[in-house]
Amino acid sequence: MKKTYPRGAPDTLLRPTTKDLARAAGVSRATVDRVLNGREGVKPETVQKVMDAIETLGFVRNLSAANLAKGRSYRFLFVLPQTGDQFLDEIRRHIGEAEAVFAAERIWTGIHAVDGNDPYRIADYLATLGPAEVDGVAIMAPETPQVRDAIVRLRERGVRALPFISNQALSGTDLVGIDNRAAGRTAATLMGRFIHAGTGRILVVAESMQSRDSLERRLGFDEVMHAQFPHLATLPSLETYGAPGRAARVMAAAIAGNPDIAGVYVMSAEARIPVEILARSGLPGSVVAIAHERTPFTMQALRAGTLDAVITQDSGHLVRSAIRRLRALADRLSTLDSQEKIRIEILLPTNL
Repeated sequence: MKKTYPRGAPDTLLRPTTKDLARAAGVSRATVDRVLNGREGVKPETVQKVMDAIETLGFVRNLSAANLAKGRSYRFLFVLPQTGDQFLDEIRRHIGEAEAVFAAERIWTGIHAVDGNDPYRIADYLATLGPAEVDGVAIMAPETPQVRDAIVRLRERGVRALPFISNQALSGTDLVGIDNRAAGRTAATLMGRFIHAGTGRILVVAESMQSRDSLERRLGFDEVMHAQFPHLATLPSLETYGAPGRAARVMAAAIAGNPDIAGVYVMSAEARIPVEILARSGLPGSVVAIAHERTPFTMQALRAGTLDAVITQDSGHLVRSAIRRLRALADRLSTLDSQEKIRIEILLPTNL
């Protein structure tokens, strides 16, 4: 015999529909549709009735079916530095892969390159974007007041925006990337344990200390070095700005001025230029070198012994997580935190 339910309650073996929702709230299906899509023209008390019914029935909207019926698509843009090396190549490759993977969900992804060292031009470009052009933007840029303000204005215009890999310290915003302070602490722990010298100095290399990820990595690195390895002194951060000539000059001067260097920590995402300079520097093989991000170069350097460890984050996961988070923001939904958490990974020559 078929089980019966009180009036207004759906069969619990089936997912509640908008018809069930309208019956429970005592309104029309058209009104339910307006509430679900955030359209105007519905009294606040009516909206509350629908929201109460959603909670009571456990209604979950089938957005995939709704978007398919409406022919809706998503347009997401990745704003990346125009200069970079193999790590950015990996990011671009995964963005291309993601577009093919998410095509069935009507998601389009694109890339726009900006001068990462010019916050005014980045802000000017972001000012040109609106809902007519894109639904969401993932932004990889150094933290500056100009970029932060441009992201706030972008959101005010109705475009979803997320910091991507490089944080912007915006309230209520989760970075798509690792906890960089924890990554710096991890690097320091490895550095301190790998170095066997009684004393020595640590050379620290960054592309730009204007980048929040480098700042946070340096803070975490110093916390552990000062607390656990006080016999090792960390030198001021060297900024290369991604320029090979400048990197060679500042690193050569630091090495010449500090003959007791025991370790080198490359904080920037692009490690190739600093590590190649180190290989030509004449430093002894006992010097411990640690860098960030898995690229063809850092993997070869690990195998060759030029690097002792690489602290990395899954670049494919970064891209897919950014797309999922932007889509959830566009649909006013939440994502699964455990799925979107980007883990810190440690690569050694023994686990490649």
